[in-house]
Amino acid sequence: MKLARFRTADGVIRLGRVDGEQITDLAAVTNGNSSLRELIPELDRRRSELLAAEGERYALASVTLEAPIDAPQKYLAIGMNYREHAAEARAAGIPTPKNQLWFNKQVSCIVGPTADIVKPDVSDALDYEIELGVVIGRECRHVSIENAYSVIAGYLVANDVSVRDWLQHRSPTFTLGKSFDTHGPIGPWLTTADEIPDPQNLRMRLTVNGEVRQDWRTDDMIYNIAAQIAELTTVMTLMPGDIIATGTPAGIGAPTGSFLRVGDVVRAEIEGLGVIENAVVGEG
Repeated sequence: MKLARFRTADGVIRLGRVDGEQITDLAAVTNGNSSLRELIPELDRRRSELLAAEGERYALASVTLEAPIDAPQKYLAIGMNYREHAAEARAAGIPTPKNQLWFNKQVSCIVGPTADIVKPDVSDALDYEIELGVVIGRECRHVSIENAYSVIAGYLVANDVSVRDWLQHRSPTFTLGKSFDTHGPIGPWLTTADEIPDPQNLRMRLTVNGEVRQDWRTDDMIYNIAAQIAELTTVMTLMPGDIIATGTPAGIGAPTGSFLRVGDVVRAEIEGLGVIENAVVGEG
């Protein structure tokens, strides 16, 4: 099942089920509540009801898709988690971490799958990173590797947009360089976990103005999704709707200085999950 938040021509945000090239309004079974984050803990119990629900249908092309997860408590991301990406970083003088390297993206950076990415005036080092996003389905702590997949609600496409000079040089932590407003496009919808039998075997592809920059598979992760969830829940309680960005493959702009410019269009696609496409605009 693919669940999305969408805005119609009247400006109202609704919660819907994506059916091919159409989206079905689920207001009849959600009492008009447009919060997917609030629905997530009930997904397993209400799956049949949501799949069978009937409501007004819209053409996908006629609506604006919003960020599928509204107001998550946490947006956590792991760095240097693909073997080829770690190799390109080492070539640029950045050592490979000996353990999982985690950082926060502040949730205020999150935007929808077609929203603009704002290039800040303070930097010319705006970079892209396609990532498989994992959405947590229930409150959990101390989750074992063996049980990790049981706490996942679903998956989405993420672009971990980064301001490299603020990330690597200006601040001693990654938070500022990863958290500029609009630098967290996600979507296009939440694909529930039952539709993705093996999230460790998905093709990821990112283009800038049609030029392929990243084209890899999720089986290149150093720490797989289960290991990531086990590590995080050793430290903290994860909540329904929390987002985990699981790392980016090789091909980012930093090693070659191929940074994003105003007017660029960034398209990120993951097999089985869909596409997000965001234009880069100037600030102000």
